[in-house]
Amino acid sequence: MEKGNIRIIGGKYRGKKLYMGDKETTRSTKQILKESIFNSLQWEVPDSTWVEVFSGVGSIGLEAISRGAKKAYFLEKDPEAAKVLKRNIDSLKEEDKEKCEIILGDSFDTIWDVIEKLKRDKNKAIFYFDPPFAIREGYEDIYEKVQNLIKQLPKLNVDKILIEHQSDYEFPQNLGKYKKTKTKKFGKSSVTFYEG
Repeated sequence: MEKGNIRIIGGKYRGKKLYMGDKETTRSTKQILKESIFNSLQWEVPDSTWVEVFSGVGSIGLEAISRGAKKAYFLEKDPEAAKVLKRNIDSLKEEDKEKCEIILGDSFDTIWDVIEKLKRDKNKAIFYFDPPFAIREGYEDIYEKVQNLIKQLPKLNVDKILIEHQSDYEFPQNLGKYKKTKTKKFGKSSVTFYEG
């Protein structure tokens, strides 16, 4: 996909281009994959809360905001990617900017800050995990780490969990209290859905 050629697909910002930056480290969620996810969840997006873990430029959380989500948390550890993400958030209308919160740092740590906020607000969120593909150097055990993290998430604050991953990797049927409901494949990328 061309850099800068990722758009918001639906909702009030439909057709809006997202800035991609020039880093090779951020891999954007494919448009067809994103469209399928939001078609599956379209009735659940309005007034929902999203947590985009390993958010990159924020294409999932911003899509959710465009479609009426009330809040999106973006977890990102790369300061350059976070700058690009902030630029994308800053291009929204004021009332929507206020719904977006960037949390800079290692997602495996900062996710607990978000859980605390959800507990305080007695709120549930849809968690979207888009970890770096396991073929990248230094990330060989990323899927195991993600699974261990998901097993620890409190059911009280989780609506759904979606994991974007390499299609040749299969996630288990159960992750702690969460059960796999489906996997959708899109070439080399797949999304697996879990519910509590």
